[in-house]
Amino acid sequence: MNDLLELLNPQQQRAVAAPAGPTLVLAGPGSGKTRVLTYRIAYLIGVLHVPAYNILAVTFTNKAAREMAARVEKILGAAASGIWLGTFHSVCGRILRREADLLPLTKDFVIFDADDQVTLMKEVIREAGLDEKLFRAESVLDAVARAKNDLITPEDYPIQNFRDEKVRQFYLRYQQLLVRNNAMDFDDMLVFTHQILSAYPQTRATWAHQFEHILVDEFQDTNLSQYAILRSLAQEHGNLYVVGDEDQSIYRWRGADYRNIQRFQTDFKNAQTILLEQNYRSTQRILDGAMAVIDRNANRTHKKLFTEQKQGEKIKLFAAADDKGEAEYVVQAVKNGIRTQKLNPSSFAVMYRTNAQSRLLEESFRREGISYRLVGAQRFYGRREVKDVISFLRLIHNPKDEISLRRVINLPPRGIGGKSLEKLEEYARASGLNLGEVVTYIAEPAGKAALEQLGKEGLRLEQFGRKLLFWRKFAEANPPASLFDRVLEDTGYQEYIHDRSEEGQDRWENVLELRQVILEYDGLPGFLEAMALVADQDTLPETLDAPTMLTLHAAKGLEFENVFIVGLDEMILPHSRSRDDPEALAEERRLLYVGITRAKKTLTLTRAMRRRSPYGSYEETQASRFLDDLPEDLLQGSAKGLPSRLNINYQSAYSRWETPAYSSTPRQDLPQNTKYKAGMQVRHKTYGRGVVKASRLEYGDETVEVVFEGVGLKALVASLAKLEIL
Repeated sequence: MNDLLELLNPQQQRAVAAPAGPTLVLAGPGSGKTRVLTYRIAYLIGVLHVPAYNILAVTFTNKAAREMAARVEKILGAAASGIWLGTFHSVCGRILRREADLLPLTKDFVIFDADDQVTLMKEVIREAGLDEKLFRAESVLDAVARAKNDLITPEDYPIQNFRDEKVRQFYLRYQQLLVRNNAMDFDDMLVFTHQILSAYPQTRATWAHQFEHILVDEFQDTNLSQYAILRSLAQEHGNLYVVGDEDQSIYRWRGADYRNIQRFQTDFKNAQTILLEQNYRSTQRILDGAMAVIDRNANRTHKKLFTEQKQGEKIKLFAAADDKGEAEYVVQAVKNGIRTQKLNPSSFAVMYRTNAQSRLLEESFRREGISYRLVGAQRFYGRREVKDVISFLRLIHNPKDEISLRRVINLPPRGIGGKSLEKLEEYARASGLNLGEVVTYIAEPAGKAALEQLGKEGLRLEQFGRKLLFWRKFAEANPPASLFDRVLEDTGYQEYIHDRSEEGQDRWENVLELRQVILEYDGLPGFLEAMALVADQDTLPETLDAPTMLTLHAAKGLEFENVFIVGLDEMILPHSRSRDDPEALAEERRLLYVGITRAKKTLTLTRAMRRRSPYGSYEETQASRFLDDLPEDLLQGSAKGLPSRLNINYQSAYSRWETPAYSSTPRQDLPQNTKYKAGMQVRHKTYGRGVVKASRLEYGDETVEVVFEGVGLKALVASLAKLEIL
């Protein structure tokens, strides 16, 4: 074991050989935390003689668990046999199987996956007789998951409006149906484990004795229910060893709570804290840039990251004239590195805040004939919401496109299920017509007999057919972008995909990004032909030997020789959603910190001085406040368009129509000339009456937040929502 300790730096040695008791290891990026955890397990078994079966090691992914198990086995061999090593869910699953008698289920219970959960919640919503457009199953499940993560039962679910009341009702019924199915969902695995440990002291004592030493990886990503389980198991012996970094907590929207680090320090007052600050990944200039950004956050432990590597190159800054120029600059830089400098294509990574930002980069890579990899996301034109909208437009252009018809005929849900489609197919076969021809035929006077033959299913099909006929006439007299808007408005597609979750926001941003594309075409046929060609290119196999594109969230845990982070503008990074939320803004800063610390050798930060909105106009942007945190001696590149230590009012940046960010004179906030004002009474064709809570200008349009009676808060794009002022 001494030989192993000699392989570690002094901070790592202190962490590995720490005495028993509560221990918090704050591990900076690239500081070798996995090695520390692995060696700590070896130290417990080899030096402190803790039996392997008395050790519980918890990771966040199965991959991490497998890697750690392999490392421990390589060091200890057969002595490592018996360690409880796995994810929170796998460990809780094993506990629950053994304690099944204490559950409201039998021991052969099943775990419902995401699809099962959606199916069950849809049943709950239908049973309540409510519109699935207003209460999407995925959105309700997201609210239920957040409640479970915070250990909130259906009975204690907080109610502030009508929607909350309904979610509470759905939550209660959902749990009842899970029990009826002898099932639980993933969050229940944590909740039930906590309930058993809390309600049965003897059972808790048994498991606490079983797990004499508990080790946790990525502790900053734990939620409240996970921390409660750990605290319950370790409250007597105190041997809780947690490794994490509050500066890398970027999954708040999933329930992760970096404040668990503070809770740990409060609950285990004699805990020792050990810092891992030596970095084995990045150059010192990159680390200094990262620290300059993250040091602005409060409620954290200060760390001084250092490396034995050289200072390295300065951080490059580039301000493009517009968003296309930004994408072209990045791709040309990658191309030059690959073809001129002979660098490995896989050494490059391009990171961005939202998935919608990948579109211009993908198109630029394709134009240059450079293959690329997308991590954690579909290629832009393969994303569900993008394909949905394109399918609507394809069907309008080509009535015989049955593939598109099947995709969108019940999208958003309008009661056209399998039975309706079966009747439609039967009639189509009998009459020798295409499905699309039947749908439009029964919507015309001549198709009255056919409509009667289809029975009650025909009425919903007829309504869709009427929409198709109207859209086709509309397309003849209007440009593609207007048709795009009309389809979204008539179908309520925005409301369907854009719930209040982070994923919903990303989906809607992809739709708006597609709208930018359609503005480039005068006619629908040209647009659809271009989309077909792009889709064909997207079927080309990805190669591992290629530049990587990924969101900053997906970059966690990865590293690359050369990193580009694009979109360093207000409203993008930091994201507009962080505007009024200090906690969200702090997480945006952590997100950039994570991105910066992925870079090993070179780091380039880019922005665009103007960006094209989904409505065609170019709008000037303001440089991200985070750029102003970087010391000038770390930076290289033209300062044109970048902040020169200006007195910038960042709140004003959220109005896209203001004076340019690169103006050298301080400016006054301009009034927001919005049509809708707080307190206005309005009416929406789907949601009914409501009161305007707030309104702001974004992307050349007005975003209106309205509290609707019986529905709750909705954020709507004014040009699409067609709100009537009462």
